[in-house]
Amino acid sequence: VVQLVESGGGSVQAGESLRLSCALSGGDYGDFTFAWFRQTLGKEREVVASIDDDDWTSYSESVKDRFIISQDTPKKTLYLQMNNLKSEDSSTYFCAAAPRRLTAIQALNLGAPAFEIWGRGTQVTVSS
Repeated sequence: VVQLVESGGGSVQAGESLRLSCALSGGDYGDFTFAWFRQTLGKEREVVASIDDDDWTSYSESVKDRFIISQDTPKKTLYLQMNNLKSEDSSTYFCAAAPRRLTAIQALNLGAPAFEIWGRGTQVTVSS
Protein backbone atom coordinates (compact mmCIF):
# COMPACT_ATOMS: atom_id res chain seq x y z
CA VAL A 1 0.00 0.00 0.00
CA VAL A 2 1.38 3.39 -1.01
CA GLN A 3 1.31 5.83 1.89
CA LEU A 4 2.40 9.39 2.58
CA VAL A 5 3.17 10.59 6.09
CA GLU A 6 3.74 14.26 6.89
CA SER A 7 5.68 15.66 9.82
CA GLY A 8 7.10 18.97 10.98
CA GLY A 9 4.02 21.04 11.68
CA GLY A 10 3.67 23.16 14.79
CA SER A 11 2.98 26.59 16.23
CA VAL A 12 5.24 29.55 15.46
CA GLN A 13 5.22 33.32 15.54
CA ALA A 14 4.79 35.39 12.41
CA GLY A 15 8.08 35.81 10.59
CA GLU A 16 9.45 32.48 11.74
CA SER A 17 10.10 29.36 9.69
CA LEU A 18 9.02 25.72 9.63
CA ARG A 19 10.06 22.76 7.52
CA LEU A 20 7.55 20.08 6.63
CA SER A 21 8.55 16.60 5.53
CA CYS A 22 6.57 13.93 3.74
CA ALA A 23 7.79 10.35 3.53
CA LEU A 24 6.58 7.94 0.86
CA SER A 25 6.31 4.25 1.63
CA GLY A 26 5.14 1.29 -0.40
CA GLY A 27 5.92 2.72 -3.82
CA ASP A 28 8.58 3.86 -6.23
CA TYR A 29 9.13 7.59 -5.74
CA GLY A 30 9.87 8.09 -9.43
CA ASP A 31 6.39 6.92 -10.43
CA PHE A 32 4.76 10.02 -8.93
CA THR A 33 4.56 13.77 -9.15
CA PHE A 34 4.31 15.50 -5.79
CA ALA A 35 2.77 18.61 -4.33
CA TRP A 36 1.86 20.30 -1.08
CA PHE A 37 -1.67 21.46 -0.42
CA ARG A 38 -3.31 23.22 2.48
CA GLN A 39 -6.84 23.42 3.72
CA THR A 40 -8.47 25.58 6.36
CA LEU A 41 -11.78 24.64 7.89
CA GLY A 42 -14.60 25.77 5.64
CA LYS A 43 -12.38 26.46 2.66
CA GLU A 44 -11.38 24.46 -0.38
CA ARG A 45 -8.10 22.60 -0.46
CA GLU A 46 -5.58 24.72 -2.33
CA VAL A 47 -2.33 23.74 -3.96
CA VAL A 48 0.69 25.47 -2.47
CA ALA A 49 3.66 24.11 -4.40
CA SER A 50 4.54 21.32 -6.81
CA ILE A 51 7.71 19.64 -8.04
CA ASP A 52 8.41 17.34 -10.94
CA ASP A 53 11.00 14.65 -11.55
CA ASP A 54 13.39 17.18 -13.08
CA ASP A 55 13.15 19.21 -9.84
CA TRP A 56 11.33 22.05 -11.57
CA THR A 57 9.03 23.75 -9.11
CA SER A 58 5.88 25.83 -9.21
CA TYR A 59 4.20 27.89 -6.47
CA SER A 60 0.93 29.59 -5.74
CA GLU A 61 1.15 33.36 -5.68
CA SER A 62 0.36 33.43 -1.96
CA VAL A 63 3.57 31.58 -1.03
CA LYS A 64 5.91 32.41 -3.90
CA ASP A 65 9.28 33.74 -2.71
CA ARG A 66 8.59 32.48 0.85
CA PHE A 67 8.17 28.72 0.51
CA ILE A 68 10.54 26.24 -1.10
CA ILE A 69 9.52 22.75 -2.19
CA SER A 70 12.23 20.14 -2.62
CA GLN A 71 12.64 16.39 -2.73
CA ASP A 72 15.20 13.73 -1.89
CA THR A 73 14.42 10.87 -4.23
CA PRO A 74 16.72 8.24 -2.64
CA LYS A 75 15.12 9.02 0.73
CA LYS A 76 11.64 9.06 -0.82
CA THR A 77 10.95 12.30 0.97
CA LEU A 78 9.30 15.56 -0.03
CA TYR A 79 9.95 18.81 1.83
CA LEU A 80 8.38 22.23 2.21
CA GLN A 81 10.54 24.94 3.71
CA MET A 82 8.25 27.74 4.88
CA ASN A 83 9.89 31.07 5.61
CA ASN A 84 8.54 34.40 6.81
CA LEU A 85 5.32 32.73 7.89
CA LYS A 86 2.18 34.82 8.14
CA SER A 87 -0.99 34.29 10.14
CA GLU A 88 -2.85 33.53 6.91
CA ASP A 89 -0.54 30.54 6.37
CA SER A 90 -2.19 28.81 9.34
CA SER A 91 -3.77 25.68 7.95
CA THR A 92 -3.54 21.91 7.73
CA TYR A 93 -0.88 21.00 5.19
CA PHE A 94 -1.09 17.85 3.09
CA CYS A 95 1.38 16.24 0.78
CA ALA A 96 -0.03 14.44 -2.24
CA ALA A 97 1.14 12.27 -5.09
CA ALA A 98 -0.19 12.01 -8.61
CA PRO A 99 0.47 8.55 -10.09
CA ARG A 100 1.94 9.87 -13.34
CA ARG A 101 4.58 12.27 -14.51
CA LEU A 102 3.44 15.85 -14.76
CA THR A 103 5.41 19.02 -15.09
CA ALA A 104 5.38 21.19 -11.99
CA ILE A 105 3.21 23.75 -13.76
CA GLN A 106 0.75 21.09 -14.92
CA ALA A 107 0.51 19.77 -11.37
CA LEU A 108 -0.12 23.22 -9.95
CA ASN A 109 -2.76 24.05 -12.56
CA LEU A 110 -4.58 20.71 -12.31
CA GLY A 111 -4.72 20.89 -8.53
CA ALA A 112 -6.33 18.36 -6.21
CA PRO A 113 -8.24 16.33 -8.85
CA ALA A 114 -4.94 15.15 -10.35
CA PHE A 115 -3.67 13.72 -7.05
CA GLU A 116 -4.81 10.35 -5.81
CA ILE A 117 -2.62 9.63 -2.79
CA TRP A 118 -2.80 11.90 0.23
CA GLY A 119 -1.17 12.14 3.61
CA ARG A 120 -3.25 12.74 6.70
CA GLY A 121 -2.02 16.29 7.12
CA THR A 122 0.00 18.27 9.61
CA GLN A 123 -1.20 21.41 11.36
CA VAL A 124 0.64 24.71 11.05
CA THR A 125 -0.42 27.58 13.29
CA VAL A 126 1.11 31.04 12.93
CA SER A 127 0.46 33.65 15.59
CA SER A 128 0.79 37.32 14.82
